[in-house]
Amino acid sequence: MSLSEPQVARLPANTSSCVCQIPRCQSGGSVPSERSMGKMFASRGILVLAVLLVSLIGGQSESIPCKLKDEQHGKVCVCTADYCDYLENPVLTDENDWFLISSSKQGLRFSTTTDKFGKQEKITVQDYVEPMQETANATILSRLLDKLVADAFTLESRESSITRTVSLRLDRSKTHQKMVGFGGSYTGAVEYLVDNFKRSELADHLYKSYYGEDGLGFNLMRVSIGGCDFDLEPWSYAEEEGDTLLSDMDELNAHDVKRVAQIKRLIEVSGVKNLLVKGAAWSSPPWMKTNNRWTGFGRLKRAYYQTWADYHLRWLRLMEDNGIPIWAISTGNEPLNGVFFMYFVKFMSLGWTPQTQAIWLNDHLGPTIRNSEFKDIILFGNDDQRYSFPHWFKMMNRTRPNSIDYLNGLSLHWYWDEIFGNSFIEQTTEYAPDKILIVSESCIGDKPWQAAAPLLGSWERAEKYARDYLSNIKLGFHGWIDWNICLDEMGGPNYVDNTVDAPVIVNTTTFEEFYKQPMFYAIGHFSKLVPEGSVRIDAVPSNVNLDSVAFLRPDNKIAAVLFNSGRADLDITLVDSIRGQFVVNVPAKSIHTLLYS
Repeated sequence: MSLSEPQVARLPANTSSCVCQIPRCQSGGSVPSERSMGKMFASRGILVLAVLLVSLIGGQSESIPCKLKDEQHGKVCVCTADYCDYLENPVLTDENDWFLISSSKQGLRFSTTTDKFGKQEKITVQDYVEPMQETANATILSRLLDKLVADAFTLESRESSITRTVSLRLDRSKTHQKMVGFGGSYTGAVEYLVDNFKRSELADHLYKSYYGEDGLGFNLMRVSIGGCDFDLEPWSYAEEEGDTLLSDMDELNAHDVKRVAQIKRLIEVSGVKNLLVKGAAWSSPPWMKTNNRWTGFGRLKRAYYQTWADYHLRWLRLMEDNGIPIWAISTGNEPLNGVFFMYFVKFMSLGWTPQTQAIWLNDHLGPTIRNSEFKDIILFGNDDQRYSFPHWFKMMNRTRPNSIDYLNGLSLHWYWDEIFGNSFIEQTTEYAPDKILIVSESCIGDKPWQAAAPLLGSWERAEKYARDYLSNIKLGFHGWIDWNICLDEMGGPNYVDNTVDAPVIVNTTTFEEFYKQPMFYAIGHFSKLVPEGSVRIDAVPSNVNLDSVAFLRPDNKIAAVLFNSGRADLDITLVDSIRGQFVVNVPAKSIHTLLYS
């Protein structure tokens, strides 16, 4: 047995389970009582050592732990063609079982804890402990002793620190929206990076990490119709001047050939069962626009309103013919970029006002799609920021009464959520109830006060994701699609250097590894155990120490996300309307996903 390989240590059956690595423990553990366990180390140390040694010989878990690496802003998980971390979905064998997945600023990444409802003692999730420095003559026994000593000090230090308390009541009888799912975007930048991987196995790990059951369980994907800023250059179909017949749309554009092939490979290796792909156009070909340019103050010429609708229909057929059925399209990416923000936005854009978009949707796009073989496709409106809600849709209806009846859903970009409050969404849902609400783009680094580049290992950026996911889900959103699933170390490639951060960053020095950031795991705490069709239920914390959302899944299990953003450990008393209660202590600056029957 090689100690360089992660081994599995299982605790005795009468304690909660913890999956650890030897010599490094990268997952949290659960213990019946902090103080009692600490005092038992001296008398039971030999017994625990024996159990650990026997467990080491016994075999490995199917789940693969994170290979942690320290970066400037925190810790990342390293994936290579030969190694990448995964977590099998839990299997509950008893109606009183619960299963907790944990990540923390200190270094937990999808660690696991299991126990049962109804126990009186508190269960503690141990935070990540930095490994002891090893000597050349270290033995298995000495390493295990070092770990026991480190754990003892960790327990004692957490006993003496401040611990806050909260109760969380889950009521499965009070239901809200049904979830569509979670996903990311497959841009030209992603296609370029994947195409340059030295080994295809690395790409497979990227795909499975996001869309596999042992990964984040994504089921949504956003793609651009033509090009976007995260491409090596601007492009579209039908670029030839005056080609109103769209004569080149019977075959994939050269820019799309590799991307479509890669997406098909993603579907194959990840095993994603129902991939829902949403398309959005950044710009029409320049000759259709008033300024004859990719960007700047430019709107669609009225003479080409029907041509642009036909363009979308032809694209739907083209994707389906090439093995990528499309679930949804939107009326266009960020329409205000081409009429108000052209001095700041240097990438592809097509300007719309609510009035002109209402005419195009009501008189052209809507009838074209609804009278085609794609009549049941989902149509999303706006694909822009909160500040345009709900005024945009009201103005559309004033221009063409009931024009938004063509829209099945409304899609939002998150970039100004912290400036423009929840009332913009609440007023929208009052005005247009029963629409699918989805966040269709999110990333960090777009603001002047943010670093427009990856901050490798940043837990703070992961917390921003967690807060916004929680806020929008509680506002009634049905799904979330993040921006690029991977970028390079500079936050690109992007043809206008509009660089940002991403949950996965590729090492382009070697193209032999990528890094999963804390953002990746923060997103996963929502997506992994909340499948399509899950229904949000009431989750009411007793105070501000905890933020949470909970769901009743299609298999009638409960999944709850628990976010402790505070600097103190937190005792959570979870009370379920049917199952009862238990108490779990979680570390400061941590996020968790709970599953139970």
